[in-house]
Amino acid sequence: MPERTRVAIIGAGPAGLLLSHLLDQRGIASVVLDSRTLEEIETTIRAGILEQGTVEILHETKASDRVLTVGQRHEGIELRFDGEGHRIDFADTVGRAVWLYPQHEVLKDLVAARLAAGQDLRFGVRAERVEDADSIRPRVIAKDSDGNTLQIQADVVVGADGSRSVVREAVSGTSGGHFREYPFAWFGILCEAPPSAQELIYSNSPNGFALISQRSPEVQRMYFQCDPETDTEAYTEGQLWEILQSRVPGTTLKEGPIFQRDVLRFRSFVAHEMRRGRVVLVGDAAHTVPPTGAKGMNLAVADVVLLTDALHALLLDNDETLFDAFPDTARRRIWKAQHFSWWMTNMLHLQPEANGFDRMRQIGELRSVVESTAGRAYLSEAYTGWPLRC
Repeated sequence: MPERTRVAIIGAGPAGLLLSHLLDQRGIASVVLDSRTLEEIETTIRAGILEQGTVEILHETKASDRVLTVGQRHEGIELRFDGEGHRIDFADTVGRAVWLYPQHEVLKDLVAARLAAGQDLRFGVRAERVEDADSIRPRVIAKDSDGNTLQIQADVVVGADGSRSVVREAVSGTSGGHFREYPFAWFGILCEAPPSAQELIYSNSPNGFALISQRSPEVQRMYFQCDPETDTEAYTEGQLWEILQSRVPGTTLKEGPIFQRDVLRFRSFVAHEMRRGRVVLVGDAAHTVPPTGAKGMNLAVADVVLLTDALHALLLDNDETLFDAFPDTARRRIWKAQHFSWWMTNMLHLQPEANGFDRMRQIGELRSVVESTAGRAYLSEAYTGWPLRC
């Protein structure tokens, strides 16, 4: 016999855990399944630039206090091009900020909050499919770590299971989505060294793009533009530092032992369908963006805030209006974020086929941003985040 719950959430990432947290505060029970172990979830290091709205929802709902005590508040970024640095002052232009707080730290906070509240979290349980999506009682078919099959029947099933979503098949089938793959990637490193700059540096150089970031007072995160097929072992440490330094002229990088390397491909995706019957997608299951605009996790949080309101109305007030409208409401922000991520990406990276005209036009675009009050305000507003309910 299937188990029963009000909301079955597939995926214990930021979207799934935050949704269970917000639903619990509304008195709505849920079960969260994830194929990974708790250790895998908490130790997979991911980037994390949190919009102000994301920080506010985490703090105000008591999902995380550490985001303010451990996270680093940044009130601007630097755009570096043509040998010069130009600071975009978020606080001055829009009165907002972002926080540097890695995603795995957010997950630790959310897991701790949910376990303390007695949340039904099931790790090592792999969802295989969703059945009866068009009914008012969809079912999740899953297997635990011992290979035993279990069924969970719910009022609503939420797919928060990432870009390889199992739930997406039940929602959109073969209809797919809007997709774009970029002709470059980021070669990322983590190194043991103090920060090279107090704020993030986005550098457009004749040799290609670089991003200088931080993780902690002892660890730096840096990226440079590369071919998507680049082998992570293709360079010595000395060569990596030479490449990075060549792409950030005017800043002397603080070097240290490199302990992690990876290549991050650039893809944009928006599913054609985000909901079918009582089955709905959020976060990377519904959309992905390039990392340039720091929108990924923040977009998932915005989905969850909207869906929480919709599920409250549906399950407690028997009002389907917000649930029916959820896909269209969420897409307004999704496509704004897609545009911003695409715009930042194309403004800062060298295209493989670019010629001299393209290069000088790109410099003109960057100058149009940094030398314009309106240009700086747009970048600041989009980077720090639009209202969560918009």
